[in-house]
Amino acid sequence: MAHPVPSDYASRPVAVIGAGTLGRRIALMFATRGGVVRVVDPSAEQREAAVTFAERTIEGTVKNLGLGEPGVVEASADQDRAVEGVWLVVEAVPERLDLKQTVFARLDATAPEDAILASNSSSYASRLFIDQVKLPERVLNTHFYMPPTTNALDVMSCGRTDRAVLDFVKKVFPEYGLHPFEARRESTGFIFNRIWAAIKRESLEVVAEGVSDPEDIDEMFKLNFGTRVGPFRMMDQVGLDVVLDIEEHYAAEHPEYPEGPRRVLRGYIDQGRLGAKSGAGFYDDYTKTPVPS
Repeated sequence: MAHPVPSDYASRPVAVIGAGTLGRRIALMFATRGGVVRVVDPSAEQREAAVTFAERTIEGTVKNLGLGEPGVVEASADQDRAVEGVWLVVEAVPERLDLKQTVFARLDATAPEDAILASNSSSYASRLFIDQVKLPERVLNTHFYMPPTTNALDVMSCGRTDRAVLDFVKKVFPEYGLHPFEARRESTGFIFNRIWAAIKRESLEVVAEGVSDPEDIDEMFKLNFGTRVGPFRMMDQVGLDVVLDIEEHYAAEHPEYPEGPRRVLRGYIDQGRLGAKSGAGFYDDYTKTPVPS
């Protein structure tokens, strides 16, 4: 069944479900052309942090990326109201399959029929979210990395996504400073995340075996690849609980993967060291609950 794409998207809002580290960044990017983006989260603290982040960074982002006029990021606790009239919804809730399935069933029932329903899941294929979706032709993965500094994203069909929807996303997202790349077949971890997952896993295994520590691995990584940060600092930015959720998912599909990386992550999480968002992870030089820059 063909699905109509929203031709009047420039005059309609976008909704982002989830105001965490990535949700607020996704909202920022879709607010770079003068429009309205509504961020939904049950946590008042997260909603406030998302709006504050957008207010602090929107003008610089628009200028740096050469985009339009700064838009507005609004916060809401009411998902049904937030999706009224939208042309796009991006789900960015925690990496729990049951939660994502619930979110998509509700979005399918309440969002406009021509609205595109996208998942920012970092490891789950959107095929897994459509059992209760009546219009799966509009559902797909759009996996973001760390905008506005890392603006690539993976685009992947749910297996029933209309080709027009995929082509529309690939054409329109660059207007918001984003660079979509299509995974041409279903792939757990999409394109770059599969490569990044292998780097994370082996880095953690080196620590698990007592061969080295996070600081030395990061320093070697930076020197050898010319990057500003290494894999452990990057995991701190994502959140070690999120990293563990993703690694558990990979391990469920690949029982041959070593247990060491998950054991290392659990050790830090059990101490309350979740990364930058908690003030400490592999490193302890963060301010608790920072507004990301």
